[in-house]
Amino acid sequence: MNSHFTPALPSRGRQTIQALPTPAELHQRLPLSAPLADQVRADRQAVRAVLDGDDPRLLVVVGPCSIHDADSALDYAQRLAELTPQVDDQLLLVMRAYMEKPRTTVGWKGMVYDPQLDGSGGMADGLASSRRLMLGMLELGLPLATELLQPLVAGYFDDLLSWAAIGARTSESQIHRELVSGLELAVGFKNGTDGSLGIACDAMRSATHPHGHFGLDLHGRPAQVMTHGNPDTHLVLRGGHSGPNYDEASVTAARAALERAGITPRIMVDCSHANSGKDPLRQPAVLESVIDQRLAGQDALRGVMLESHLLDGCQPLSGDLRYGVSITDGCLGWDGTERLLLRAAERLRHGA
Repeated sequence: MNSHFTPALPSRGRQTIQALPTPAELHQRLPLSAPLADQVRADRQAVRAVLDGDDPRLLVVVGPCSIHDADSALDYAQRLAELTPQVDDQLLLVMRAYMEKPRTTVGWKGMVYDPQLDGSGGMADGLASSRRLMLGMLELGLPLATELLQPLVAGYFDDLLSWAAIGARTSESQIHRELVSGLELAVGFKNGTDGSLGIACDAMRSATHPHGHFGLDLHGRPAQVMTHGNPDTHLVLRGGHSGPNYDEASVTAARAALERAGITPRIMVDCSHANSGKDPLRQPAVLESVIDQRLAGQDALRGVMLESHLLDGCQPLSGDLRYGVSITDGCLGWDGTERLLLRAAERLRHGA
């Protein structure tokens, strides 16, 4: 693939620049078929209906913290697709297809950046591998979700997505708010890493409005982008430095904060991160609390996020990687995930 994407001479001081395919070129190489495009449109509408309260199901965004191996990701996706019919009267399952990984300092930044896991880069291959894998997941009938981290990457994949997140570190970014305002899918803004809600509320209000901003067109040319505003944003509670924020008091306070800001109270709980104390095996307790609150009448709770892979835990990035184990945040294994989702559906089905 890469013979014409060769490194240029170093320029602008401490940089080496290598050309990448444009979004249009990658879309042409790995197209979204008409039937899959129809599926994505239907999945987006289903997500909207749940978030708007028109569909009483619980939205569940579930899957690996970040994907590093295509085989294990497709293995997971196949299992999730087979589970879907058993729970879809109560749960709308959406597969996490996270190809980028935000880092506090340094580390592996995701399949898009380093598909060989060895620091060699290879972003052209990373873009193609990621899009090919996401198309394979769509072919299994799964809606897809990701975190939009690098705005330049969004154009390579946004036609495949039914839901997206803006992370705690980027919810304050004007560039991300502008990006979201032009997307045709629901987007959740996470509360700040300190647990505060103000940044996320400001982000939702901003993304709802039209914007004019600098960007790139699908052919990679600088462009003036005029957006229409995105009405399908919502809050994601992920806890903060002071602890979790999924409990009844925190959810009630979050709902009140949204209403004061004039924002429709649509809340998702991230069962991982600070809400689980970064212990993936505590995620079930968080989900159980969300279901307790929904059954008690808290109708602002519309969704949850779960970090889940084939096996529990995580592993360091090394030469001998165990199949199905995360190399970033720790995950709940498939067996535990399946039990958890079956139990959640059963509780919601019977109201107990």
